[in-house]
Amino acid sequence: MELVRAAVASGFFREADTAIFIHDLDGLEAGFAAVRAAFPPETLSAVAVKANPLPRLLRFLAQRGAGAEVASLPELHLALTAGVPPERIVFDSPAKTREELRAAVRLGVHINADNLDELDRLAELANEPGLPAPSAGLRVNPQTGLGRIRSTSVAGRYSKFGVPLQSQARIREAFARYPWLCGLHVHVGSQGCPLELLTAGSAAVFDLAETINREQGPGRVRLFDLGGGLPALYRDGDRPTDAPSYVAALKERCPALFTGLYRIITEFGRVLHAPQAVAVSRVEYVKRQPGHRTAILHLGADAFVRECYQPKAWPHRAVLLDAAGREKQGPTAVWHLAGPLCFSGDFPVRRARLPDVAPGDLIAIRDVGAYALGMWSRYNSRQIPRIIGRYDGRFVILRERETPMDVVRFWEGGASATGDDLG
Repeated sequence: MELVRAAVASGFFREADTAIFIHDLDGLEAGFAAVRAAFPPETLSAVAVKANPLPRLLRFLAQRGAGAEVASLPELHLALTAGVPPERIVFDSPAKTREELRAAVRLGVHINADNLDELDRLAELANEPGLPAPSAGLRVNPQTGLGRIRSTSVAGRYSKFGVPLQSQARIREAFARYPWLCGLHVHVGSQGCPLELLTAGSAAVFDLAETINREQGPGRVRLFDLGGGLPALYRDGDRPTDAPSYVAALKERCPALFTGLYRIITEFGRVLHAPQAVAVSRVEYVKRQPGHRTAILHLGADAFVRECYQPKAWPHRAVLLDAAGREKQGPTAVWHLAGPLCFSGDFPVRRARLPDVAPGDLIAIRDVGAYALGMWSRYNSRQIPRIIGRYDGRFVILRERETPMDVVRFWEGGASATGDDLG
């Protein structure tokens, strides 16, 4: 918790701030470098924008050679604004419109089609005057099974994503029909999937790539997108799965993937971002009832949607600090950490063992760099807090705390309403 103490001492956690997010940019840089080092040098290491869409973080990674995996047109523009070159952007989404596809093709972005009908739309664009030929892959569901968390597992017999592997005859026909179709894409899940399941899913689709290349000629499939899926360690007892372990497993099961005949694409997000940030909230009130101790915080299901609705699947570790950011000591008891929102399930952390909590203390929630800000909820119109980062011993502001009028402008929309008043 030295990061929190230093932020408080440096004046970056101001008296007016009820909560703050702090990112360790040295750790993010090192984590991204470790992922790049594990894969062949020509690998496109795209980082999932959905995991953390902060433009300054995207720019930080882009400057270190990262690409971007985007799942919407606004995410595509976030990546471009952050300085990610179009040739390092991968566009994934199960619901791309014709206009979105046209924009991506015009830019030269690589598109992972989610279904065979989307390939038909790309074929129409391929014949449209003035547009370049698409660069496209096809997402295939390997149907190898589900991980521990069903809601983030996408490789069961049924999935809303991709073309099922059992339809591989139609997939091979698509490669025979469309010369610009050059890749295959697989994603097994984004948390709770063990190394064996990740490897099995990638291997099943890679076997299909090898089949297509044997039938239609070497290099017919030249891009292989492994997706993401490496887990973050939210519990003390979580089993680590890092990029070198994943690569070693793939080399044993799919050695041809590493011969230089394929360009690999990765789409990691959670494993990079999650461990590199902490959320800190001031304790506003303490409630003591028979059998229950509750600390009222300024962060809840606005920042921790999954954690509040599925606490068993999405736990977080919490640390109690004093107002200066020093870890508090003493006998521990069970505390409920409750958020500020108006619904009864608003508990980002339940049954945390902490020393005695008092108003004005700080609660630090660890491993929040992924899918906290990216899934921010506007329920109760709470302000997004100040977000800072530390790099090479220096703190910088990544995003300033919203004002109440910033929230009003959000609800008004990008353009002011026109016409007569409704009253």
